[in-house]
Amino acid sequence: MSNELIRIRRQKVDEWRALGVEPWAYHYSVTHRAADILADAEAMVNATVPVGVAVAGRLVAKRGHGKTCFGHLLDATGKIQLYFRKDDLGDIFQRVELLDVGDMIGVEGYLFRTKTGETTVHVRSVDLLAKSLRPLPEKWHGLKDIETRFRQRYVDLIVHEEVREIFRLRARFISAMRRWLDEHGFLEVDTPTLQPVYGGAFATPFTTHHEALDVTLYLRISNELYLKRLIVGGLERVYEIARDFRNEGIDRTHNPEFSLLEFYQAYADYQVIREEAEELLGYAFEKALGKNDFTYGDHKIKLDRPWKTGTYFGLLEVATGLDLLGADEAKLREVARAHHVDMGGAKGYGKVVDTLFSDLVQPKLIQPTFVLDYPFEISPLAKRKRGEPRLVERFELFIAGMEVANCFSEQNDPLEQEAQFDLQAEFRDKGDLEAQVKDMDYLRALQYGMPPTGGIGFGVDRLIMLLTDSHNIRDVLLFPHLRPETPEEAVTAETESETGTPADS
Repeated sequence: MSNELIRIRRQKVDEWRALGVEPWAYHYSVTHRAADILADAEAMVNATVPVGVAVAGRLVAKRGHGKTCFGHLLDATGKIQLYFRKDDLGDIFQRVELLDVGDMIGVEGYLFRTKTGETTVHVRSVDLLAKSLRPLPEKWHGLKDIETRFRQRYVDLIVHEEVREIFRLRARFISAMRRWLDEHGFLEVDTPTLQPVYGGAFATPFTTHHEALDVTLYLRISNELYLKRLIVGGLERVYEIARDFRNEGIDRTHNPEFSLLEFYQAYADYQVIREEAEELLGYAFEKALGKNDFTYGDHKIKLDRPWKTGTYFGLLEVATGLDLLGADEAKLREVARAHHVDMGGAKGYGKVVDTLFSDLVQPKLIQPTFVLDYPFEISPLAKRKRGEPRLVERFELFIAGMEVANCFSEQNDPLEQEAQFDLQAEFRDKGDLEAQVKDMDYLRALQYGMPPTGGIGFGVDRLIMLLTDSHNIRDVLLFPHLRPETPEEAVTAETESETGTPADS
């Protein structure tokens, strides 16, 4: 690309090689990280014998003063100041003069404190580890096209400490969830991502073709049916943290590729799983944040147990003033019109009642709330509620108006499950392309006998949104899906981002 700043940096590659330095190194021996140095600075600075350190990272600032130069080095743990002095470095000072902000470097030296009290590495040697050919952006913080930050996440991570912290928190949260499950006797497993029959959710799949087998395969929309096969096989407590894929639109809480934690437990029903879900999430939030409450937008979310519970139709009655459990589709549409609820393309009783619930009830569920006992028509994998066959034993968990978990007392009657699949086929024939498909192998597994089982799926990305006070799912995905750039857009983005030094400097 004919960009003057890049041209100058590429020219410096030859200058480095003229000094006998390969601009892209193979190895560097790091002895200390920035955060460790700063944490132990008092002892290291005041040691009787100077403590030598070797640190490596990205040069994010450089300020020259004749024969001296200050800089800041950023590694994965934080940032530390560097001090270069020509009288100490001799000919090596030429390397310092060639350095650009953005270069990856390694430095060796000892610690001291400047007159302003900042812990600093007095550099005695410097090595170039990777020459940066592109200047870091100057105005990244105020970039209007937020998609550029998502598209070039590598730059976003360099210049935004708060973005790096989001993904550290994400890792801690998932690690805590995994630890809780491991300590409670659950076995972590892997199930197929490519499946001959997709199922376990209402969604349109991504479709591909396996050439060697000459078969159509689907990226999984859920790992539910495979995990329940394992319950049949005698693995009584299983879980998987999986990437699932749904060929759907992109909005604030949806991305075509997302993370789902599902666990299944033999001999449990949805009430047992409700208690465990509360315990698991409370544990994970506290381990990640160090407390059992957090702020999301304008709301202070409290995780003190027990969490709120309500029933699906009970909450609808509060919102509408009507008991709608026995209402037909026509009555539900009448209620929707009275409350100015846009049905969109919703067809059939199940879609209509759930649209009504999503519009009138869900936004008001701010504190953690379990909503129990869903309509039979929208829950084909759940057992009917004891004493009320129009409902099923299912709950969803809502926090800050977002659905973050879905649980069933799992249907383990193969005859009833087949009838439910056949009913879904009728819905599909009537135009519901998201209706669930009939999985004959899963039915065969159930025919061998699945014990009473409770299972739940957690939307991991939405939980991370809550954890980090993020209001778009793309903020908590390292590489969210975006429309492809056109060549013209790519050129514009490059031009805008190659005009200076990073805000962190």
